[in-house]
Amino acid sequence: MKILMMLWLCVLVNAHADIYQWQDASGQRHFADKPVEPVAKKLDIKPGYGFLSVRTVYDGDTVVLQDGRKIRFLGVNTPEVAHRGNKADAGGEAAKQWLQEKLKHTRVRLEMGVEKTDKYGRTLAHLITENQEHINVQLVALGLGTVNIFPPNLGYVRELVAAEKEAEQARRGIWNRPEYAPVAAGQVDEAVYDGHHWQRVTGKVQDVYATGKSVYLKFTGTFAARIEKDNLPLFPEVQGYRGKTLEVRGWLSKNKDRFVMLLRHPSALVMLQPTN
Repeated sequence: MKILMMLWLCVLVNAHADIYQWQDASGQRHFADKPVEPVAKKLDIKPGYGFLSVRTVYDGDTVVLQDGRKIRFLGVNTPEVAHRGNKADAGGEAAKQWLQEKLKHTRVRLEMGVEKTDKYGRTLAHLITENQEHINVQLVALGLGTVNIFPPNLGYVRELVAAEKEAEQARRGIWNRPEYAPVAAGQVDEAVYDGHHWQRVTGKVQDVYATGKSVYLKFTGTFAARIEKDNLPLFPEVQGYRGKTLEVRGWLSKNKDRFVMLLRHPSALVMLQPTN
């Protein structure tokens, strides 16, 4: 009963989708889901109230509406389904099938982000059903997908993170699949590297250092996590990660013999060792 109640609280729409914006001394704009700066102003992002049917479900996080718009869900990533000759990721078909069944007899409305479309021209949105169910959060709460935050689209971050934490603790969906078990930082090599799929890496941060555009959390001589400086306001304790044991989540990239994981938001980082 407790789990069902927590899921119900996670998936219903509530009023915690605020996004704040401010500018630093150089004129650079920054975004957060809480007013971390005194001069921050809350953006007025109006939700949509027109309901539409879903025409096609591509996978667990992408659909086409009856009006032809292709929608990419904000804040969540589900495993890939088989496409273009590539095999399905573990859990990909399960997420797609759940979404197809969920949307079969209901209509949805959209809540947009700060960015309206992605580089592929897809509309970025949260999907809300006629019964006020938040599809993005439900996918995460059921372990069918993981949190995937792209600033400045920071709506519903707290709900998404809470849903993921509860799903992980309950070992639902992907959190009970060996394919998504964390890999030790020292074992990240060619055999582990896969730039197309979401992965988890754990290890102790040996150093924190900056370059022109990024701050790096160095785990080993061949693996580091990278935070772009534009997103540093979201990571206020970045220097405190030195010497801590962390899990980082995302997609690996490779540069020569070095592997890097880009962290866009603190939700992609889990502290495995207390800060005190």
